[in-house]
Amino acid sequence: MSDKIIIPAVIIGAFLLGMLAAPAVIALASRLKAGQSILSYVEQHNSKQGTPTFGGLIFITASCIVAAIAGVFRYRIGLMSMLIFLGYGVIGFTDDFIKVKLKRNKGLTALQKIISQLAVAAFAAYFAYKSEFVGSAIALNFGAGEWDLGGWYIPCAMLVFVAMSNAVNITDGLDGLAAGTGSIYFVFYLIIILIGYADALALGSTVYAGELRSLALAVAAVIGGLAAFLWFNSNKASIFMGDTGSLALGGLAAAVALFTKNPLVSILIGIMYVISCISVIVQVISFKTRGKRVFLMSPLHHHLELKGINESKIVSCYCIVTAIAGLTALIIIF
Repeated sequence: MSDKIIIPAVIIGAFLLGMLAAPAVIALASRLKAGQSILSYVEQHNSKQGTPTFGGLIFITASCIVAAIAGVFRYRIGLMSMLIFLGYGVIGFTDDFIKVKLKRNKGLTALQKIISQLAVAAFAAYFAYKSEFVGSAIALNFGAGEWDLGGWYIPCAMLVFVAMSNAVNITDGLDGLAAGTGSIYFVFYLIIILIGYADALALGSTVYAGELRSLALAVAAVIGGLAAFLWFNSNKASIFMGDTGSLALGGLAAAVALFTKNPLVSILIGIMYVISCISVIVQVISFKTRGKRVFLMSPLHHHLELKGINESKIVSCYCIVTAIAGLTALIIIF
């Protein structure tokens, strides 16, 4: 199938499959009483009490099935990307399951969660380090060439995985927020991958081009699956993605950034994830050292809600900023 056709076909296919899967997942989650407990949230969230979670299964399932049909798993980078996606999804699913079925509101302990995340991160980082298509060098952009991290690549890459997965998880607090910003993030990385794919073909690097093509197809499948999920997650949400979805998205976001050798650009495209993390860190440090809070509530999106800004407007603004950051990133790279 022509490259001009297969990418749209994969996006549409994953979207349609997600649309078919969503009602079944919502019904099953509701029947199992897998509702999200809303604790210490802003008052506007009281009506969300009991909304089904595990919604990440919608786009994870749709994405993986369509990616498999598209031949993504026949290539190492494509296969590894989806394994990371699934690996972090399993961690999130376990966390969600403990919360809703075993009635432990905090799910996995902090230690259990970080060890699990580090295990997947170590596996992924080692693969990237040893891969002839990735290696230990990262792009510096602005025509500054590459920076070879050598043996430091593995711990640095592990940090990217853990930081990104938790950043997306923290940002998942409003209807459509993580899925909306995540969709835009992956669209811009899809553009970056496709430009790299075209360059590889032009240089005659057909093997590398094939690997990039598989990564592009994997990302396209996730974009389609996310679009279907957003149909049911936009305000007022019928289902939440839960940690199942947010950790999976964060893991893949890190994988795409590293496998394209552009992890620094992910800081810009994922600027709202960075801001969410910074707001939490600032809040904790300020309270521990000064006994005062900088924000009414952290992360930032809850502070904005408490300031009286409408939830849908906050989500729209986050998505707009992400899109502007993505366009800026393309200018920086190309």
